[in-house]
Amino acid sequence: MLFLYSIVTQIVQFSLPLFGFFSPKMKLFVNGRKTVFETLEQKINSSDKTIWFHAASLGEYEQGLPVMEKIKAKFPNHKIVVTFFSPSGYEVRKNNTIADATVYLPLDTKSNAKKFLKLVHPEMVFFIKYEFWPNYLNELKKTNVTTYLISGIFRENQAFFKWYGGFYRKALKTFDYFFVQNESSKKLLQSLGFQNVKISGDTRFDRVVAILERDNSLDFIANFKDNKTTIVIGSSWPKDEELLINYINQSSEEIKFIIAPHNIKEEQISNLKSQITKKTVLFSEKNNLDLSNFNVFIIDTIGILTKIYSYADIAYVGGGFGNPGVHNLLEPATFGIPIIVGPNYSHFAEATALVHQEGCISINNQNELNEAFDNLISNEDIRHEKGHICETFVQMNKGATVVILKHLQ
Repeated sequence: MLFLYSIVTQIVQFSLPLFGFFSPKMKLFVNGRKTVFETLEQKINSSDKTIWFHAASLGEYEQGLPVMEKIKAKFPNHKIVVTFFSPSGYEVRKNNTIADATVYLPLDTKSNAKKFLKLVHPEMVFFIKYEFWPNYLNELKKTNVTTYLISGIFRENQAFFKWYGGFYRKALKTFDYFFVQNESSKKLLQSLGFQNVKISGDTRFDRVVAILERDNSLDFIANFKDNKTTIVIGSSWPKDEELLINYINQSSEEIKFIIAPHNIKEEQISNLKSQITKKTVLFSEKNNLDLSNFNVFIIDTIGILTKIYSYADIAYVGGGFGNPGVHNLLEPATFGIPIIVGPNYSHFAEATALVHQEGCISINNQNELNEAFDNLISNEDIRHEKGHICETFVQMNKGATVVILKHLQ
C-alpha cells in the first residue's frame, strides 16, 4: 500500500505545476517548494543539532508556537526548523523569528522524505494537531527519531477508525507519543491499542493567554474608538457581512464598528465599503485623518486583528455561515469579550463550549443578530457577565504546554 501511495504522490508532484497556471495559490504551493532543499543546505550544517516542527497552515503554527518557544529556550544550542504544507501558513509566517529555517514541506514522496531528513537530521520532531505523511513518518521511524503529535484531535469518522484504515493506522504506529486535546481522542487511540497517549489539552489556549502579556496598544484604534462602545467584526465572510451591513446602517451614531474581513482583495473591500451608509474609512486610507470622525473602520491588511480585539466591547467572529464553520474565538475570548457567531460552530470544541456556557451567542438570521447586538449594547451587566465567562474559559484551559514539556523532561 505504501508503494502504491508513493507512486500516486509522485504523479501528483509532476502534475501540480500545470495547476499553477490556473490558481495563484497553487502557483505559490508549487514554486515555494522549488528551493526548499537549497534553503536547507544553506541554513543547516551537518554538525548542527536540530528540532523539527511541522504545521499544516497558519492555525497549526500558532497552536504550536508556545511549545516552540519553550523548546527553543530549553535547547538553545539546537536549530529549529519549521515546515508548512499550505501557502496560507507559509506566506504569512515565513519571516518568523522562532525558527532558524522556515520552508514548505516537500510532497510526501520517498525520495523527498529521505533527502529532507538527511539535510535536517532532527533529534526530535513535532507534528501539530494533524498531518500524517506516511513516507516522512516511515523514514523517521527507520532512523529512530523521536516523533510526537501535539494538540492532536481524533474523530470517529477518520480513516484510522474504519475497516479500510489499516494503511493509516500503520502510520500512527510511527509516533513515540501522542498529546491529545480531549478524552474522546484518547479513547479512540486506545481502541486501536495505543497506550502512549496523554491528554494535554489544546496549546492554543497557552498561545492566546500569552497575548495578554504583550503590548496590544494601537494608537489609531484608540483614536477611532474615541471611548465609545465598539464592535469588532473579525474574519467576516460575505454571508456574515450581508447581515452585519444591515445592522450597521441602522445603528446609533454612538456605536463604532471595526471590520477585519477574511478576504482583503481590493474588489471585495471596495464592494463592502460601498454598501455601508455610515461614515467609513479603510486602514489603507487612515494616514493624516482624524479617525474619531468615522463610524466604521475597515481593516484591509493582515496581522493586527488580535490587538484590535483588545479594544472591543463586543466581538462578532465570522465564518459561522459557511463550511467548516466559525473562525478563531479564543483571541477575543482571552480579552474577556462577549462573542456572537453564526450557526455553524459545532465542529470546534471551544465554540461549542462557549455557546453552551453562554459566553458566546449563536445567531441564525437577521432578527437574531439584531436582538443579540441590541441586548449587549444596552445592558452593560450582561456584556460583562458574558465576557467574564469567555475569559474564565480560556484561563481554565491553559497549561497544555506545561504538560508536554514536563513529559519531555
